[in-house]
Amino acid sequence: MAIEKATTRFRALLARDQVTMLPGVGDPFSARLVAAEGFEALMSSGNASSAMRLGMPDVGLLTLAENAENAGRIAAASGLPVFADADTGYGPALNVRRTIMEFERAGVAAIMIEDQVTPKKCGMLAGKQVVRPAEMEMKIKAALDARRDDDLVIVARTDARAVEGLDAAIKRAELYQRAGADVIFVEGPRSAEEAAEIARRIDVPLLYNITPTGSVPPLDLPTLKAMGYKMLSCSVFVLLAAIPGMRHFLRTLRETGEVAKAGAAVASMNDYYDILKLKEWQDYEAAYTPPSE
Repeated sequence: MAIEKATTRFRALLARDQVTMLPGVGDPFSARLVAAEGFEALMSSGNASSAMRLGMPDVGLLTLAENAENAGRIAAASGLPVFADADTGYGPALNVRRTIMEFERAGVAAIMIEDQVTPKKCGMLAGKQVVRPAEMEMKIKAALDARRDDDLVIVARTDARAVEGLDAAIKRAELYQRAGADVIFVEGPRSAEEAAEIARRIDVPLLYNITPTGSVPPLDLPTLKAMGYKMLSCSVFVLLAAIPGMRHFLRTLRETGEVAKAGAAVASMNDYYDILKLKEWQDYEAAYTPPSE
């Protein structure tokens, strides 16, 4: 049975008259959990990937090879179309070409490139710098030329709001739209009015990202749909949601020495195995085990 390409599935989500949610994850197990909870797509977050893969902050330390390989594992584990954060494309146009090749080979559905300088900083951190608009324009064109699958979605992100102000950020976004980007992400609007202004001036599908810092208004789906946004990502919230549970278990264990008490509220092993689809692997093993002599 033919399976529809992830890129085609993602294009179909963009074409709908609704906002698609993209929970951000940094590892294949979290990606499986997102799929198990019924989401239609997800984001391979650069921030979460740096934390989960390296145990390091998102300040440009995760390499192209590490990021693409991790995004590919997230795509394979979830079976969902993956929106991949490819940072700055890891350099100028030649590097962007290689970046598109590696992420496309990994099997993602969309690739986001931002206009920060290399190495970049997480969008939630201060001290960001952006490249000249013309340089980013060429990087977008290089990305479009490098893709082999025309359904692969190229997302252009600008971080200029925090550096140059809203109007400059939107002018960059308009330039990136003219360069051919399939989706635009203006990072960091400071109010609902700014988010609406971005949507009024950009004609291609738009991504909205809510961060845990509180600097971006946490707009709901009906509001975003009314404005014209197509995608909603939620940064590192999935990873942050796991920290209290892990800390509670570890602190209770350290303080009491009682595994049963520390683990009283944890998931069951059956739940764990269901997320990992253990039964499918066992059935596969049984189907290909030769009969005993």
